[in-house]
Amino acid sequence: MLGTMQSRHTSPVFVGRGAELTALGEALARANAGEPRALFVGGEAGVGKTRLIQEFLGRAAADGAVVAVGGCVEIGADALPYHPVSTALRSLRRQLGAELDAAVAGQEGELARLLPELGEMDRGHLESDGRARLFELTVRLLERLAADRTLVLVLEDLHWADRSTRELLSYLLRALTDSRMLIVATYRADDLHRRHPLRPALAEYERLRTVTRVELLRFDRDEVRRQLTAIRGEAPPEQVLDRVFDRSEGNAFFVEELACSILEGSPGGISDSLRDLLLVRVEALPEEAQRVVRMAAEGGSEVEFRLLATVTGRTEDELIETLRAAVGAAVLQPCDEGESFRFRHALMREAVAGDLLPGERSRLNRRYAEALEADPTLVRSEELAGRLAGYWFGARDPARALPAVIGAAAAARGRHAFAEQHQLLERALELWDDTPEELRRRTMRKGVEDGLGLAVSPDVPGDFVDLLAAVAVAARLAGERERALALCKRALRTLEGDASPGSRARPDGGDPVRAAWFWAERHRLMRALSRSDGWDEIARAQELVKGLPPSVVHAEVLMHAAYWYAVHRPGPTALEVAQQAVELCRLTGAETTGLAAQQTLAWLIMDTGDLEAGLELARDVCARELTPANTDVVLRGYGNVATALHGIGRFDEAVATAEEGTVLADRHGLPDIASFVDGNLAESLTHLGRWSEADAVLERALGRRGVSARTWGQLAEQRADLALVRGAYDETQRLLDEADGWTSGPYPEPQHTLTVARIAIALAAADGRILDVRTLLADAVGEAIPSGHQRYGWPLLHEAAAAEARARGQAVAEPGRAAAVERIRAATRGQPEFVPLWAAQARMVEAELITAEGGDATGLWTEAVAAVEQLGSPVLLATARLRLAEALITHGGTGSRDAAGELLRQAETVARELGAAPLGAEIATLAGRARIPLRQGDGEPVPPPAAALGLTARERDVLRLVAAGRSNRLIAEELFISPKTASVHVSNILAKLGASGRGEAAAIAHRLGVFDE
Repeated sequence: MLGTMQSRHTSPVFVGRGAELTALGEALARANAGEPRALFVGGEAGVGKTRLIQEFLGRAAADGAVVAVGGCVEIGADALPYHPVSTALRSLRRQLGAELDAAVAGQEGELARLLPELGEMDRGHLESDGRARLFELTVRLLERLAADRTLVLVLEDLHWADRSTRELLSYLLRALTDSRMLIVATYRADDLHRRHPLRPALAEYERLRTVTRVELLRFDRDEVRRQLTAIRGEAPPEQVLDRVFDRSEGNAFFVEELACSILEGSPGGISDSLRDLLLVRVEALPEEAQRVVRMAAEGGSEVEFRLLATVTGRTEDELIETLRAAVGAAVLQPCDEGESFRFRHALMREAVAGDLLPGERSRLNRRYAEALEADPTLVRSEELAGRLAGYWFGARDPARALPAVIGAAAAARGRHAFAEQHQLLERALELWDDTPEELRRRTMRKGVEDGLGLAVSPDVPGDFVDLLAAVAVAARLAGERERALALCKRALRTLEGDASPGSRARPDGGDPVRAAWFWAERHRLMRALSRSDGWDEIARAQELVKGLPPSVVHAEVLMHAAYWYAVHRPGPTALEVAQQAVELCRLTGAETTGLAAQQTLAWLIMDTGDLEAGLELARDVCARELTPANTDVVLRGYGNVATALHGIGRFDEAVATAEEGTVLADRHGLPDIASFVDGNLAESLTHLGRWSEADAVLERALGRRGVSARTWGQLAEQRADLALVRGAYDETQRLLDEADGWTSGPYPEPQHTLTVARIAIALAAADGRILDVRTLLADAVGEAIPSGHQRYGWPLLHEAAAAEARARGQAVAEPGRAAAVERIRAATRGQPEFVPLWAAQARMVEAELITAEGGDATGLWTEAVAAVEQLGSPVLLATARLRLAEALITHGGTGSRDAAGELLRQAETVARELGAAPLGAEIATLAGRARIPLRQGDGEPVPPPAAALGLTARERDVLRLVAAGRSNRLIAEELFISPKTASVHVSNILAKLGASGRGEAAAIAHRLGVFDE
C-alpha cells in the first residue's frame, strides 16, 4: 500500500533538461550500436540528478534495454565495500535469473564476493592478483550479459563511493571495448572538496574516449515557473514565483519544498533557513511519526522495514500506520517493494540527523546494533558485519565496537576490499586502548578465525603488535606502502626497541619470530618503494629465526631470502637457502609459499648445470592442481618455465609452455599474469623468426585490462627487441626509454639492466657511437657479468664485441680498443658454457674480438655456424653465416669466395623473408664489396656501397675528407671548390646516409665499407 502512494510535492511533469536527455540518448544509441559508453552526471545536491536519471531509464527500458541501479551509501561506505555494484548485480539477477547464473557458471565462488547469493566465497590466498581476478571476472560477466541486448548500469551518489567501488569502476571503464553497455553515474559536485578522492578519479575518467561528463545546472526562472505550475496545478502568482525563485535559486528540490510550504500554509511562512525548511515538514508530522523518522535518519541511507520495526519497538501494523504519514508527507519513500525505506532526498536525511543530540545519536546506534546482534537476518548477510561495525562505533562503546570493526575488516578482506579493510583496521587502532585486554585478545583470535589474515606468530595472537601486523598488510595491499612501512617500524620498536637494519635485538630476546615477520614485510615494502634492494631487511629476518624451531614465518623469510640471492647473488649459498626454504614449507604446511620457493630452487639448480632436474622441479609447480590459494603462483610458474627454456635455447618448448600458461591465465581471469607469460612467448617467437606471431602476441598482451606497470615494462623490452632487429631504431629507443623507466629504478634487477643495456649498445653501434658502446658496457657489466645471469650476459657481450669488430678502422675507436676488447674478454671468463646456446654465443664473442684485433677468426666462425645451426634461431644463424663469409673473403684462400657467396645468399634469404633490414644491409654491403651476386644466376654485379647509397664520385671524395675530420674550408681547399659548394655536398651526404652529423656520417661510411673500394 505504501509503495503505491503518490506525493503531490513532486512535479508530475518532467521539466527542462533537454540537452542532458539528448546526451544520455546519444550515449544509449551508441551503446545500442555496440559502442560502449559511460556518462557522468554531476550537480549540486537537490538540482535534479535522480529525477533526470529516472526519466532517462524509463525511456531506455521502453527501448528494450535492461536497467540495473545501485546506489552508494551515505554513511559507513568503508564497511560496505562494493555496495552499489552488489545492488546492481542483485537487480540483474532478479531480472535475468537463469541467464545470469549461466553467465557466472564456474566462477560462482569468486563472484560471490560481489553477489553472495551465488554461494560460498572461495577462500584462499587473498593478494592483489585475487582482486584483479575479481575485477576481470566482473567485466566478463557484464560483457556476456550485454552481448545480445543493451545493458544500462547506473551508480548513484558516486561521491559516497568506497574506494574499492571507485577502483572497480575505473577498471570497468577501461575494459569497455566491444559490448552493448552504458554506464551512468551521478555525483554531487558541491561535495567534491579539493581533497575529495573522486576529483582526481573524474579527471582520469574524462581522458577516456568512451566517457562523457555532464554538469546539471539549476533551473532558470521560466523552468521554475513550469515546475511550480505542475506541482500546484495552476500557474503561480508572480510574487510567489519571484519569492520561490529567489529563495531556491533554481534548485529543483528546494523549489518543491518551498511549493509544499506554500501549499500547506506553513504558519511560519517560508523560512529563511533552508535547513529549517527541510525540517518543517518533519515537525508537522504526528509525534510518533517524527520519532520514527528520527530513528530512520540514524539507520543509514536505507533502512529495512523489519529492522526499523525492531528498533522502534512497534509491531508491523503499527509501524505501517506510522510510516504512512511520513510517506504521505513526502519525507520517506518505500523502496524494494516496501521492504525498506529511505528519505525522499539525502538532504532531508542529513537535516534530520544533524538535528539529533549527540547522546541521542549514540543511543540510536546502540539500539540498531543490539537489534542486529539479536537477529542478524534483519539485514543482508554481506552487510551484517559492516553495519554492526558502523552502529557500534557510532554508539561510542569501544568494548562492543572493536570486535565489530575487526569482524568487518575480516569480511572486507574476504571480498578483496583491501582499502576498506585498511580503514576499518585504522579505526580498530583508535579503539584499542579503550578496550579491556582480555577482550582484545579474544577479538584478535576471532579475527584470525574469520579470515583477518594474520600469520605473525605460531603462538595465539592477541596483542597490539598483531593488530599492527594486520593493519600493515592491509595498507600494503591497498597501495598505502608508506603507511605500511611506518606501522612495521612502530611494531619493531615495540618488539626490539630499535628498528634500524644494523641494530641488535633486545637483550631479553623480545619475540624473534614476530620481529622476523615484520622485517620480512619491511623487506617487501622497501623493494616496492625502491628504497633499497631489501638485503639489510631480509638478512636481519634470517638472523632472528636462525636456530629456532620450524615455523611458517621462518619458511617465508627463507623464501624471500632465496629469491633475493637468486636475483642478486646466485651460487652455493642461494641454493642452500632455497633448499632450506622448500623443506621448511613442507614441514610447516606452507604450501603456497613452498611453491614459490620451489620455483626459485628450480632456477638455481639449473644454474648448476643440472638442467633436467631443475626443469622437472619447475614443471612440478605448473602441474599442481589449481586452488584459490595457489593460482597466481602456479600460473606465473608457466612464465618462469618458458623463460628458463628460452634461456637455454629450447625455443620451441618455451613457446609450447607459454601458450599453455597464457590460455590458463586468461581462463582464470588473471590478465596481468597472462600478459607476463605472453611477453615470454613473444621473446621465443622472435628468436624463432616468427615475427608476425610475436607482433600479435604482444598486441594481445598490451590490449588486456589490468596489466601492471612492471609487466608493461617487461613487454616494452620485448617490443624494443623486435623493433631493433627490424631496424626501426627510433621506435626501439622510445620503447627502451619506456622499459628503462618501469624496470630499472634505483635498485634494479640484473635481468632487466642487462637486457636494456644490450639493446642500448646495439643502438649505439648502429649509429657508429663506439665510445658510447664502451661506456654502456662498463656501466652494465662493471668487473663481470653478475653470477647466474649468463642467459642475459652472453647476448650483451656479443653485441659489444660485434660493435668493436665493426668499428675497426674508425679513428675515434682505436685509442681505447685494446682496453675495450680486454674488458669484454675478461667478462667472458667464468661464464658457463654447458648449454649449447651459450657455447655458440661464446664462440661468436671470441670470434668478434679476434676480428676487432685484426686477426683471422675463420676457424671460430666455422665452429659458431655449426653450433648455431642446431638451435633454430634464424637471425642468429644468419648473423654467424655473414661473419663467416666476411672472414673467408678477408682471410680465405682459393675456393673461399664460392663458400662465402653461398653463406651470404643463405643469410640474405633469411633477412629478406623476415624483414631484418639492418642485417640485410650488412649482407648487401659485404656482397657488393666482394662482387658476389646474392641471387643464383644473377648476371648483374652487385653495386658497390657508395653507388648503393647514391653517392656521386665527388660526394665520395667529400665524405672521405669528412671522415678524416676536415672542416668545410679545408675540404674546399683540398678539392679546389668553394666552401659553400663543400657545405652543399656535406648536406647532401648527410641526407643520403640518414646521418644527424658529420661524425655519424663517418661512422656509417666505415661500417658499410664505403672506402674499401
